[in-house]
Amino acid sequence: MKKFVTVAGNIGVGKSTLVEMICKKLSWTPFFEPVAENPYLADFYKDMQAWAFHSQIFFLTHRLRAHHQLALYPSSAVQDRSVYEDAEIFAHNLFLQGHIRPRDYQTYRELYQTLVEFLPPPDLVIYLRASVPTLVRRIERRGRDYEQTIPADYLTSLNNLYETWIADFTLCPVLTVPADDIDYVAHNGHLELIAQKVEERLTGKEEVIFDPEEVARAARD
Repeated sequence: MKKFVTVAGNIGVGKSTLVEMICKKLSWTPFFEPVAENPYLADFYKDMQAWAFHSQIFFLTHRLRAHHQLALYPSSAVQDRSVYEDAEIFAHNLFLQGHIRPRDYQTYRELYQTLVEFLPPPDLVIYLRASVPTLVRRIERRGRDYEQTIPADYLTSLNNLYETWIADFTLCPVLTVPADDIDYVAHNGHLELIAQKVEERLTGKEEVIFDPEEVARAARD
């Protein structure tokens, strides 16, 4: 039976890498963030308050389309970042920072909530949880110039929103991966462990946790 899994988490946590590696491990299909030239981005960076709403609507549209296409995909697939994160994390953060006006944000939320009702949820969300120091180290390690100036307090605000969102998320099961302690790039045993936990969660096991001793043992494999 086909499965639709999405990987969620903050900037630099390792979503794309996990999508690629878990798909190779399980012979599933990876779906990365859609590459689309946002026509509002240049204006947004010049005047965030004037263009944040327009930019977020554009991103939401593309993410909704990708989710719909994945729901119809004939075999198991893993998505890099979900439509839920666009609204619950990034648009919400822009609103909290004052870049989206309350009236526009209310319109955005109503549109998002209405459209999501028509989308089938994934079978599983894999949430990669990492502390800000871990995120900063990984961002530095992957060396993307445009990410090197991301302030730590911005990552902290996103982390707080992620934690609030995932605590209240009930559309499908969630597998929380302690990404501070698990390095699936350096340790193949950690990838094996994640794949095992994914399959346990998808087969209906109510509580799936990463025991510290189990994580340490997997790092030695």
